[in-house]
Amino acid sequence: MPQIGINIKEATIQKREVIVGIDLGTTNSLVAVMQDGQPAALSGKQSGTIVPSVIHFAQDGRILVGDEAKNFLIEDPEHTIFSVKRLMGRSYNDIRNEQQHFGYRIIDENTEGLVKIQVNDTFHSPIGLSALILKELRLRAEEQLGMEIHKAVITVPAYFNDAQRQATRDAGKLAGLDVLRIVNEPTAASLAYGLGRKQETAETIAVYDLGGGTFDISILRIEDGVFEVLSTNGDTYLGGDDFDRAITGHWLSLAGKTTVDVSRHELQELRLLAEQAKKHLSTADDFSGEAAGLTLSLSRTVFEELIQPLVDKTLASCRQALKDAGLKAEDIDQVVMVGGSTRTPLVKSSVATLFGQEVHDELDPDEVVALGAAIQADILAGNQTDMLLLDITPLSLGIETMGGLMDVIIPRNSKVPTSAGRQYTTSVDGQANLKVSVFQGERDLVRDNRKLAEFILSGIPGMPAGLPKVEIQFILNADGILQVKAKELRSGVEQSIEVQPQYGLSEEEMAKMLLESVKHAQEDMATRAVVEARVEAQNMLDTAERFLQKNSNRLNEDEIAGTRKLMEELRDIQEGDDKDLIHSRIEALNDFTRPFAERIMDHAISEAMKGKML
Repeated sequence: MPQIGINIKEATIQKREVIVGIDLGTTNSLVAVMQDGQPAALSGKQSGTIVPSVIHFAQDGRILVGDEAKNFLIEDPEHTIFSVKRLMGRSYNDIRNEQQHFGYRIIDENTEGLVKIQVNDTFHSPIGLSALILKELRLRAEEQLGMEIHKAVITVPAYFNDAQRQATRDAGKLAGLDVLRIVNEPTAASLAYGLGRKQETAETIAVYDLGGGTFDISILRIEDGVFEVLSTNGDTYLGGDDFDRAITGHWLSLAGKTTVDVSRHELQELRLLAEQAKKHLSTADDFSGEAAGLTLSLSRTVFEELIQPLVDKTLASCRQALKDAGLKAEDIDQVVMVGGSTRTPLVKSSVATLFGQEVHDELDPDEVVALGAAIQADILAGNQTDMLLLDITPLSLGIETMGGLMDVIIPRNSKVPTSAGRQYTTSVDGQANLKVSVFQGERDLVRDNRKLAEFILSGIPGMPAGLPKVEIQFILNADGILQVKAKELRSGVEQSIEVQPQYGLSEEEMAKMLLESVKHAQEDMATRAVVEARVEAQNMLDTAERFLQKNSNRLNEDEIAGTRKLMEELRDIQEGDDKDLIHSRIEALNDFTRPFAERIMDHAISEAMKGKML
């Protein structure tokens, strides 16, 4: 039986190789590297260290990233993408209640598939969009360092799930980067302050992260060089932008106006001045300026009154995180401040009071996560010998899904021992058997990876497609032996297989597989997008067919004929290579059927509720 080559040491990575650390943020992103033994964020030639996480698709076909793109957030919101990090690894059902926060179009397919963003006639994935930001950061690093960059450590929030972490890895690969490690942002911030380096001492750390659009609090336990996340809490729609809005609202109220009384351009002027006031009041007691034809002023006292409710919300999250970790404020050994909004004096003093100690704010709060990522990258490069090096899995492990795609369960560079699982379902009504094929490798199609094993989960009770819940679990032990379990959760039917390490890959073979994955990342992603679009089209056609058969007596002739026509148009192009055309046909069928599908659903609910009391 084939073997999984597992037990190699991170220290085998070539010494002195430059590996960058990247903070891929919701609002801003940065890239950092070790220079003269110290981590440093890299600046652009005509800008500072910060790259706004904004992408603009210009009318002339150019794609702008960063400061250039940010200028179009107000002028051309439909073609300007921001906060794409919120969409990473998520389906439309995950974010349906957040749609109002985005100025661009997110496709509503009412499915569990990953979201797509429509710009003109093109459909983009969050992975592809994030890759554009990562590529900009890679190019910045190459420009500043005068050398090609191929490897990186990328940070993510501690609460990111497996799908979101894998999406971040995929974005890195698409940007031409071999992502050696995904690191939790609070872990990176702690590393930047040198916390956890004294391996004989256990510490409990609170990391308070208040950025432009998000707030997170994480409680970490560091022991023997290992960082354990005890709890996380926060608000994905609370940050410094809300401080700006509070100031803007205050100024409009003083002028006897609301947001509807001013133009979009005037509102942007006010928001920019509010941001200026917020920053000024971090070191001064009063601010004055002009915007939208108004002369405006603000004192620090009034500013703090305006934002006190927002700060209180963050403190409530801190208390909940402590409660979830089973700790009290006095159990916290160190408090680390992250995010530009923590420069606000009220924020600092409030957090210090809550935890009963001075906070760590010596490092630039905008840069601290990227600096920590650079330190982690330096450890992986073998340039620091006093940090713990653990065995890792050198290649990703996953299973084959519809269309011959590789779905990664355990990403490469995961520490071992480890385990991970994911839920799947059937694609055909009454399906009784499910084939589980296990692969190893970094390519998007299983045909380009190495097959390790295969088994059949049989005896699944006959259910409609999509109803069975099959959990696939990978358990990888310290000896590199992989156990794969499949269980249908509704019936309890279970099957497993063990993959023994007998005929491993050489390091040369692994290096070749990794090189191939980065080299072919662009075409792999394009192929995956086409295959996923074809699978999605087939699912849509099957669903529409079942819907017509079941509800034909409740539809009129035009509705039936229109649906059949659109189904035929989708079927005609389903096997083509134009994923945008396939998505547009899916969207057309979805838009046409949605009104009467909702009508029938409402009727069914009202019938079911007859005679029932609430």
